[in-house]
Amino acid sequence: SINLRYENGHLACAATRGDGEVGEDITVNARTIRSIPLILLTDAPPSRIEIRGEVVIRRRDFEQLNAERLERGERAFANPRNAAAGSLRQLDPRITAKRPLTLFVFGIGASSEAIADTHLGVLEQLADWGFRVNERVERLTGAAGLLDYHARLIAERDALDYEIDGAVYKVNDRATWRALGATARAPRWALAHKLPAREATTVVEQIIPSVGRTGVITPVAALEPVEVGGVTVTRATLHNLDEVQRKDVREGDTVMVRRAGDVIPEVVNAVTAKRPAGAESWSMPSHCPICGSDVVRIDDEAAHRCMGGLYCHAQRMGALMHFVSRRAMDIDGLGEKLLPQLVDTERVHTVVDLYHLRQTDLLGLERMGQKSADQLVAAIDASRQTTLARFLYALGISQVGEVTARTLA
Repeated sequence: SINLRYENGHLACAATRGDGEVGEDITVNARTIRSIPLILLTDAPPSRIEIRGEVVIRRRDFEQLNAERLERGERAFANPRNAAAGSLRQLDPRITAKRPLTLFVFGIGASSEAIADTHLGVLEQLADWGFRVNERVERLTGAAGLLDYHARLIAERDALDYEIDGAVYKVNDRATWRALGATARAPRWALAHKLPAREATTVVEQIIPSVGRTGVITPVAALEPVEVGGVTVTRATLHNLDEVQRKDVREGDTVMVRRAGDVIPEVVNAVTAKRPAGAESWSMPSHCPICGSDVVRIDDEAAHRCMGGLYCHAQRMGALMHFVSRRAMDIDGLGEKLLPQLVDTERVHTVVDLYHLRQTDLLGLERMGQKSADQLVAAIDASRQTTLARFLYALGISQVGEVTARTLA
């Protein structure tokens, strides 16, 4: 999803959606995409307008792209969605220019002047300016009309030349948008209606207790690799012990797997008719598989927790990853490859240690030369200039998410 800003009819800036407030500047790459007009096709453009849309790779283009990569001895992309996102974020715009990207616009953001009274009118104006509007946009009436459209979309999904995971219903009258407003996360004048998730069957090789940053232990099914909706799935969440028992999933079972929202793999149910003889019910370990601390189920909670706190390596790593993440302290360059090295070599024990790191502490780590070390130290130092809300969220306090952190701040 991208946002394009035009000034006096000329493309001035392009950015990814990012976290909804701050994204990445991809202007140079956007200029290489043929379906993004560099100049609006009008003699009287708004002095300033933001146009929003979705960049996709069509299925036929994706197949050709992968065929060409395999011929060159390169790895094939897993799915069009990841390929499109990666293409937009390339450091070299010449690579983006070679990728078969297509933009479909779906609306506008800030504008110096009114464009139309209705959403359909806005889309028609965007089409006149040279943008592509998806051919399946329709004006519908009533819940029955929406449900009929959704049913047709399910029936025709596989015939489409691009991947979708649902439809978005929007109130047509834009004045009503202002009256309805929005919640902290979504507008009240629009609603997403997902399509049924694609499903496939595979075998549970093992059920692994995975320890998260808050100590919650999540049963995860290690699966025989299976393709679900264009993605190879090898692990799927089982959420908690209650869910394992409710679905009666056991090691060795054949299970139905789907990608919730076409993103997160989960086990739907076990095919008990194919259960191997002797398969036993799974139980939560009494001690943490990482640090050996007691595992406790707190009253009124579905979750089991490791009580080791930051003594537990998994919780410490999770807390650090959360602290440096984009929506928290946003320390660019500190990620899942570098942080484990810093922890394993005892350079970092808590988040405080991050702010004592110097170039000499980083040299010698994998893929860390002098320039990279300097950039990382600078990024850590820059993160000191943050907001109270971000800092509170970064601390990872139980029940304090982004919205609560903003309210507290």
